[in-house]
Amino acid sequence: MDGTTLKYLGAGIAMIGTLGAGIGLGLIFSAWISALARNPAGEKKYFAIGMIGFAATELVLLMGFVMAFLLKSAS
Repeated sequence: MDGTTLKYLGAGIAMIGTLGAGIGLGLIFSAWISALARNPAGEKKYFAIGMIGFAATELVLLMGFVMAFLLKSAS
């Protein structure tokens, strides 16, 4: 295999983390909606916890994109 093939292979492998981040975001917001439906009075508490989970999951997603881009554009 040449260098170009390995760069694209590495970028594809780096994107596997984005799959997990997408699934994680779906789970976070589905649980959030369920919690609000069961206890609407705790909205402020659930909002803070949901935003922390969203930020952590989004960080994984963005790092996957950055790594894939860096691997793809490496010379």
